[in-house]
Order: sequence, then structure tokens, then C-alpha cells
Amino acid sequence: MTSKKLLNSVVGCADDALNGLVACNPQLQLLEGHRVALRSDLDSLKGKVALLSGGGSGHEPAHAGFVGKGMLTGVIAGAVFTSPAVGSILAAIRAVAQAGTVGTLLIVKNYTGDRLNFGLAREQAQAEGIPVEMVVIGDDSAFTVLKKAGRRGLCGTVLIHKVAGALAEAGMGLEEITNRVSVVAKAMGTLGVSLSSCSVPGSKPTFELASNEVELGLGIHGEAGVRRVKMATADEIVTLMLNHMMDASSASHVPVPSGSSVVLMVNNLGGLSFLELGIIADAAVRSLEGRGVKVARALVGTFMSALEMPGVSLTLLLVDEPLLKLIDAETTAAAWPNVAKVSVTGRKRSRAAPTEPREAPDPTEAGGIASKQMALVLERVCTTLLSLEEYLNALDRAAGDGDCGTTHSRAARAIQEWLKEGPPPASPAQLLYKLSVLLLEKMGGSSGAVSASSFWGRRAGRKGCWMGWDPGQFCMPSTLSPTPQLYGLFLTAAAQPLKSKTDLPAWSAAMDAGLEAMQKYGKAAPGDRTMLDSLWAAGQELQAWKSPGADLISVLINAVKSAKAAAEATKNMEAGAGRASYISSAQLDQPDPGAVAAASILSAILEALQSQDM
Repeated sequence: MTSKKLLNSVVGCADDALNGLVACNPQLQLLEGHRVALRSDLDSLKGKVALLSGGGSGHEPAHAGFVGKGMLTGVIAGAVFTSPAVGSILAAIRAVAQAGTVGTLLIVKNYTGDRLNFGLAREQAQAEGIPVEMVVIGDDSAFTVLKKAGRRGLCGTVLIHKVAGALAEAGMGLEEITNRVSVVAKAMGTLGVSLSSCSVPGSKPTFELASNEVELGLGIHGEAGVRRVKMATADEIVTLMLNHMMDASSASHVPVPSGSSVVLMVNNLGGLSFLELGIIADAAVRSLEGRGVKVARALVGTFMSALEMPGVSLTLLLVDEPLLKLIDAETTAAAWPNVAKVSVTGRKRSRAAPTEPREAPDPTEAGGIASKQMALVLERVCTTLLSLEEYLNALDRAAGDGDCGTTHSRAARAIQEWLKEGPPPASPAQLLYKLSVLLLEKMGGSSGAVSASSFWGRRAGRKGCWMGWDPGQFCMPSTLSPTPQLYGLFLTAAAQPLKSKTDLPAWSAAMDAGLEAMQKYGKAAPGDRTMLDSLWAAGQELQAWKSPGADLISVLINAVKSAKAAAEATKNMEAGAGRASYISSAQLDQPDPGAVAAASILSAILEALQSQDM
């Protein structure tokens, strides 16, 4: 079965791709009648050496992405994985010669078709009196014993483009550029690894890999590598690659002794995620530095791909300061990264974490009456939540993974352990803030933040989920719960109005602030069948605390009644937010467990205060 690709036609895909690049890059122009891209300021190169490269399409952004001031003058593209036509190569040489350049250097990857076609075009151009030289780049470090064909040309070729481009821009002559880059090319090695093959448009994958295998030492045309190894961690794969590249017993190794400096290229072969690329880059830098090798520059990205191949290649180029200046020289080539001119090794890569703000002194005595009252309220809340664990889990199983009760019990046990460490703050603002931090750390384990689309309520079951994720929905991993974040938001916001006052109007304002924060970041509203329904109903009743002469207990009794009624009413609501909203019917015959938990917490607070005759 052929692979799916977004094309207009298999036959025209190389032309279409080059046309698209030129259409979006004013620095480039097409050469009429040929699959050739040239600098649009070609006439400004009078008296300088022109640099031409190219090869088959399918390696984007190579080679056309590296056309620009300070790099290539132009490129000649073939069909996918096919050497460019001799006539087009010759046309490009003639075009740059007629623009007034003083010679042309052809930079060619070491493949038979490329050597033959570029070589023939060079001979024809020289016969016409055009000064042309050619360097063949072979940087492959895969083969331990060299074959007659030599080392294949891989991603290191891009570094040769850069060095040659800097030399040409500086006005150096053709012969000297040729000699310089020939020396540089010998101090370089590249090795690739892939999780699977690629497929040429209209064709099947070029080779097959078992699910637990990776291909080591493969080329950039979908050809198999030198051996297959078992799937391993990124650190292990990178170590294997560097060991292979630097093995002195291998005929194609790159000699990188301890104390030397290198430019490292971490090249995406086309289908690797940026997340994986970053992990591999980190592993490569750590491994090289662990060997005593200084990483002078690190280039990470897609430079020379093999269509959609999910793999990576590592390139090492030994450098000294003069060569590093050529790598650092300015270029306008679109695909060359904007790399800082600073050594990777030796740079401080982290800064100290910010200091925690100093806590305001507690205006009341720690361990005093107010503190003991707070502790009794918290103990009652914890006891209540622990007793409801199975009931809340049962409610949660109707629309989620049945862990609502477990999550709240985890919070209750964390608070109980915290209370054993000492009396809680008597300051309401400090108490709420400390509770918010505690719940975020303990209530949801290491869950961290969650996506906005899954911030509220229950997830719509696990049917069709893989590793805890439902591929068809915006759902959360099965190990995560939004509850810590919701309570954390509520408590953090509620603490603010209590910093200056702690009377009943301030507590009502605290409830308002907490509800506002939950709605602002959670994107739910009353009636969406979430825990907000209970809290919102209670908050409306607590507005009475803002009236002069309001009574603490009587108002709180009404708030608890409203919260319980609102929780019960959620069983007749259509879910408008959270996991339950993803269920096809969106109708559930049980109350929302989060709403029940919130109402139960308010009820426990009331009971604790009543027991203290407040």
C-alpha cells in the first residue's frame, strides 16, 4: 500500500515544492526551463566565486533553503531522490558565469548519480571556458570498512555550504575555497538512526522495521543502514551513535579526542517530533561533554531530511577559532538557524529559582484560640471527606474514571498530616494560601496543570483511550484530576480579601473572589453541572454577610441548604463543561460528585462551627 501524501501529482511534486519555496522567498528566483533556484541578487556577485549544489528532492530544506548571501548561490534539484539533470546543472553554471562571477564551485554529495551528472556538467562548462571546480563531500561514519564508492554525503554537506559561503563572501578565490573546504570535509562525520523508513511519493516504504527495532547508519534516500539494534532510551541510542562515530578502529570514524572542540548538528530526518529532537540534543551535548569534548556550537533542527523519515542524524565537525568564525559568519539563507556566537560548553544553563515572598507576621498567636478553632474545622472537613470516598467514587464512575472520592481523600489525609506538624496559622489569609499550596502538591500527586478543555468535572470514560488518553477527545490522562487546580484557584483568590480584614463582609468577598477565579480560568458557569454549582449557590446566600448585623451561623445554614440543593439539582442538568460534556447523551441521572463534595465541605464547616458555639 502506498503512503498518503499531500501532493498535486507524483510527477510534479518536486517542481511544486521548489515553486512554493521561491514564491515565499523574495531572495530566490527560478531559472526558466529548469528546476533551478538562484539568488535573486545574482548581479551583485560580480567578481566573486559562485557556489552551486543540489541533488534529489525530498531532502528539504536542503538544498534550496541554504541559498542566500553567505551560503549558496544556487541549487539544482532533481526529482525525489534522483540526481538533477546534466542540462540543468550546466544551465545554472552558465547563468552564474554570465552574471559576472569569476568561477564556480560545485559542492556535491558523494552519490554515484550526483558525481556523474555534476561531473559531466563541469566538464562541459570547462570546455566552454568557464572556470569550474568540484568538491565531493562524504561524511558518512556508518561503515567500518570503506567500500570503493567511499563515504556517502549526508547532513555535514550543509556545513560545507556554510564554510564555502563565508569564504566566497569574503572574496576568496576559487582554488583557495576549493582547497579549504576539502580540508574541512575530512574533519567531519555524520551518523543517522531511524525508527522506521520513508516512502517515495507513489511508492511503498523502502524497508520494514519491527516495532522494537531501530535502524543505525542509514542514508538519506530510504536505504537501510549498517545494522539494526533494539529500541532503547534516547540516552542509550545517542551513546551508541557517538561510540560508533568515534570508534578509532572504524575506517569512517571522525577523530574527536578529549579536549577538542566541535560543531554539533542534530538533524531531523523529517518525521521526528521537536520534543524528541530536544531530548536527543540534550543527550548528545551531555555525552560529548562527558567525554571531555567541548561543544562550540550546537545546531538543532531540520537541515537535510529524507522525506517523512522519523529519525535523526548527528554530525560532528572539528573546529578551531578561524573555522568557527566562518560558521558564525552572517548569512541570509532561510534555513540556516540563528545560532548565538557563544560556546555551548561552559555556559551557565540555569539560574536560581526565585525566592519565596516573606510571609507577613501572623497577627494572632500561633496555637491560640483562633488557631485551634481552625484546626477543629479542618479536622471535621477531613473526616467528612474520608467518609464520602466510596460514595463520591461511585458517582464519578458514571462519567469518569471513578477517582473523585479518592482524590478528595488524598487531600484530607494530606491536611491531617500537615496538622500533626503543628498548629495552623490563625490568619485566615495565610491559612487559605497554605491550604492551596498543600492541595496542589498532595491532592493530585504530580499532575501539574491541565488543559482548559478538560479542567472541569469528569472525563467521559476510557473507551478507546490509549495510555490514558482518548484520541478522539480533548480528555485528560487517567492519572490526572482537575480538582487540585480548582481548589487551589479558589483558595488562592479567596485569601486576598482576607489579608486586610477578617469580618463577615470580608469572608463574603473571599467567596466572591474564589468563584470569580474558578470561572475565569475554568470557563464553567452555574448550570454547567460542575462543583461550581454548589459553591455558586452558597455564595449567593453568603451575600447576606455584607449586611450590617448579619449572623454568622444563620446565614451559613442557608448557604449549606442551597449548596446541597444545587448539588442534587445537577443530576437533572445537561453537562456544559468538563469531562461529562463529552458524553454523547450529556445527560446523567446522578448528581455531579464535585458538586456533592463541595456541598459536603461547606456542611462540615457549619457543623464544626456549631459545635464550638460560634
